[in-house]
Amino acid sequence: MRRILLSLVALLLLVILGLAGLVYIKAQHFLTASPETPGRDVVFTVEQGQTFDQVARGLEAEGLITNARHFMFLGKWEKRLGSIQAGDFQLSTGWPPTRILETLATGKPILYRLSIREGLTWWETAQVIEDQGFANASEIKALVHDPELLQKYRIPFDNAEGFLFPETYLLKRPGRQDARFIVELLLKTFWDKTARLWAEHGEPNATELSRLVILASLVERETGVPEERARVAGVFTKRLARNMLLQCDPTIIYGLGTAFGGVIRRSHLNDAANPYNTYQRPGLPPGPICSPGLEAIKAAVEPEEHDYLYFVASGDGGHVFSKTLDEHNRAVRQYRLRQQ
Repeated sequence: MRRILLSLVALLLLVILGLAGLVYIKAQHFLTASPETPGRDVVFTVEQGQTFDQVARGLEAEGLITNARHFMFLGKWEKRLGSIQAGDFQLSTGWPPTRILETLATGKPILYRLSIREGLTWWETAQVIEDQGFANASEIKALVHDPELLQKYRIPFDNAEGFLFPETYLLKRPGRQDARFIVELLLKTFWDKTARLWAEHGEPNATELSRLVILASLVERETGVPEERARVAGVFTKRLARNMLLQCDPTIIYGLGTAFGGVIRRSHLNDAANPYNTYQRPGLPPGPICSPGLEAIKAAVEPEEHDYLYFVASGDGGHVFSKTLDEHNRAVRQYRLRQQ
């Protein structure tokens, strides 16, 4: 009887060892083998707040792993259950699970470009953000006028015009970004980009910041020629010092808003009710007319010293600058006649 019991125990041990060996072999195969050979590329999305189990089941559904339960065990073993990042990831069905896990935990998600050029109004910026698929323009509009955000980012106006910094941003996923995150990113970037400028010249108080950003926005809209920016800023600065009207066409356009039809008419120039009409109202307009880039802001801080009081478009993207009204009128006749 004892011999039979020993035989049964030995047999049971063999079964257990065999099963353990089989489990080991399967585990090794799962860890080292890829689902497909050759593999195919798959863009896999991890949503914000997804659990590791949900991610594992998603990977199995996409054919990126062969067994979600085994992948869960791998995650526990590697202590990665709380390390999975949100975002879009470029994966392959030709990768083993260990590489899939490592990429989701420590790799870089695919980044998408949000490009905002210099000189856009806040409503144009909101539309660009929507057109590029990152957030709704209506949500951006509400945030641009949010008093809490304006106070947080020290904006001395009743909206964030002038502070939505133009830049190419790399973001995780269009269509899934939070509008507040994007607006705060643009506002934070304004202060990040101007930090060195303020370090050199002293951080402006609210009144001076208002003046500089308004002036920079006029410079941004008047010229796209880098070497002209400080000169244009110098013209406006000199005219302001002499109590001359700025007579800046882009301010009229801004005051008309989305109603502007593409042509400035005499009635627009004579419209004193437009608070942005610098042909009728002295001084700077009441607020920025776009978000200027860093070079335009620098030009406002460091305007060129010269004797020019006027400028007119030369037709090639640049301007002709004049010191007297007679010189300016001759330049206007010359270059406008050339453009006809």
